[in-house]
Amino acid sequence: MWGGRLPLFFCILAAVLITFCRALPADSESFQPIRLSKPAPTHKVIIKRTFSHDKGAFTEGLLFRDGFLYESTGINGRSGIRKVDLETGRVVQKHDLPESYFGEGLADWGDSLVQLTWKSGKGFVYDLKSFELKSEFSYIGEGWGITSDGKNLIMSDGTNRLKFLAPTTFQPERILAVHSAGRAINCLNELEYINGEIYANVWLTDTIVVISPQTGEITGWIDLSMLRKRIPQDAGAQELNGIAWDREKKRLFVTGKNWPLLFEVEIARGN
Repeated sequence: MWGGRLPLFFCILAAVLITFCRALPADSESFQPIRLSKPAPTHKVIIKRTFSHDKGAFTEGLLFRDGFLYESTGINGRSGIRKVDLETGRVVQKHDLPESYFGEGLADWGDSLVQLTWKSGKGFVYDLKSFELKSEFSYIGEGWGITSDGKNLIMSDGTNRLKFLAPTTFQPERILAVHSAGRAINCLNELEYINGEIYANVWLTDTIVVISPQTGEITGWIDLSMLRKRIPQDAGAQELNGIAWDREKKRLFVTGKNWPLLFEVEIARGN
């Protein structure tokens, strides 16, 4: 993950990274077979509402539960978890990580929050209400995004592979190779499980991919680049990285690293 402010050339590069991620060869070590298929359609979004968001938050994980947003932030010395009031963007509860950790993805499981770290190979489990640390766990490789399908925790590590973890031992039970038209799709970042599909930010782009958890096939590309028009150019906003789903009211929220705004959007499906 990028630990600082993006240089100008990265902003230009981001425009072509979708093509780059689509073009990478399939991962031969993945457990899932890759079948050739037609490329998935690309969808736009409609902005339903706009909310304030702390532009100092380097968003790495986001979820919605019981009327509040829960967010994991990155950067050493600035990492932690927080509970955020949706309507105002105000942080109502916070827990900071030690400076040695770079916070990454965040998921809820029962009465707990599960947070990854980037290169430390360590995750943390907190009490949902008090944010008190309950336990720690270890994993091999980098930690990027994490979500839950109700049976497993699903973790990304920046490659095209998603690991389905046992929620009690945090050991991988299945590995899913993500692909589109026979090509591996790498750079998978923050995750959210929505209506039986996995949504994933593609690192350094303003794109979300929709993934079949059974086959790893991408069923849709969501282009959110138009959200940039709503963000002031001098805001220092970096890439899109934050997906939260309100299961009760069927609302989809997105934001990004150091974005001053959070958006409720609707997917305008179509080719």
